[in-house]
Amino acid sequence: MSEMNAAIAGLQKLSLNPSLGDEIVGRINRLGAISETPEHLARVFLSKEHRAAADLILAWMREAGMQAHLDAIGNVCGRYEGERPGLPCLMLGSHYDTVRDAGKWDGPLGLITAISCVGDLHNRGRRLPFAIEVTGFADEEGVRFASTLLGSRAVAGTFDESVLGVKDGAGISMRDALVQFGLDPDHIGAAARARSELLGYVELHIEQGPVLEAQNLPVGVVTAIAGATRLAASLTGMAGHAGTVPMLLRRDALAGAAECIVAIEEFCRTDEGGLVGTVGYIHAMPGATNVIPGQVSFTIDMRAPTDAHRKLAVADIVRSIENIAKRRKLVLQLDVTHENRTVPCAAWLKSQVSEAIAGEGYRVSRRHGDDRYCRYRHDLRALPRRHQPSSRRACRTRRRRCGRAGIAEADREFSSAGAGRSNNQYDEPAVTSTCGDQRR
Repeated sequence: MSEMNAAIAGLQKLSLNPSLGDEIVGRINRLGAISETPEHLARVFLSKEHRAAADLILAWMREAGMQAHLDAIGNVCGRYEGERPGLPCLMLGSHYDTVRDAGKWDGPLGLITAISCVGDLHNRGRRLPFAIEVTGFADEEGVRFASTLLGSRAVAGTFDESVLGVKDGAGISMRDALVQFGLDPDHIGAAARARSELLGYVELHIEQGPVLEAQNLPVGVVTAIAGATRLAASLTGMAGHAGTVPMLLRRDALAGAAECIVAIEEFCRTDEGGLVGTVGYIHAMPGATNVIPGQVSFTIDMRAPTDAHRKLAVADIVRSIENIAKRRKLVLQLDVTHENRTVPCAAWLKSQVSEAIAGEGYRVSRRHGDDRYCRYRHDLRALPRRHQPSSRRACRTRRRRCGRAGIAEADREFSSAGAGRSNNQYDEPAVTSTCGDQRR
């Protein structure tokens, strides 16, 4: 670890290529043009667009002096050897699949920045006392087969082979899609990495939120990948005619759901510990203008910096919803659909990143990240997600439309992390010059 810290300190003293930021932005634009449609960016797992993107990324990796290949799940993997072959690596990168109508910076910012920074080292003839590996995760978003984080699960050794039989909307199984892509689904296990092979994981990612922008900061440090609990709620009352059922006799499922949603919002607003809650989906039946809704389903997403805090909050909110349903004479069905623990980022990596940011004269903003970012983030605690500049000039910015970078790091342990995030709110980050030393 001391060798790695010394190398990072040395990298921070390097003078960076001033055109590096232009190269990163240009490549992001070029990758963003690979899409199912020209109107909205869509590049889903194992599609022909996904293959075209993989081939382009492989070419960039090789140009940067890396040995590069696709693993059996479709991850794009590049390795830049250290001072001697076979050294443990610092892993950098992000995902290269997208949701539909995506933002072009979500994923490619971390992946392409890492490649360009390794290329800068290669052009300078620099080798480090550890290897650098850049990984473009094939599937984080789970759009095609409704199973997220497939790429990082394979690297973490937690890939569930039962999902190979899952079919997409066209009836094509994941196994068949992998074969059509030119991969061997029977060798996915070979993508798994041992802990001894990795020093850590750092990922640069655009912040999918307004905090850094509100603080007028270009970059921040993610302290933990926030745990999340997701629930599916259903309220059943009695449908009736809008003009003939008196208000006091109604069992309106939609009105009950509205009260539940407001209760969730109020509970989270008054919490002082970083709790956030979201109802992102609601569906009312029968859905006619002149009919009282008899059945409503909605989702609940709860996140907090600590597991204990989140679990207590979920229990309180569930009791509140139960009371609302009972008072309104509604039948409640409530199921937990997703539960992920909080994953703290590695203290020694957070310290390195914080020092680099402070060295540029910026105030260091620390905040827990999402599960993804999940973003970005991934199935590895040695591979959660980061948003960071990589050398002393990494924070040099060319301000574009809103969008800031955050940094998440991971230690040398593997864990599971869920995903899910919107992708087109902050389309362009404030990044011009970055160099690869302290990433993923």
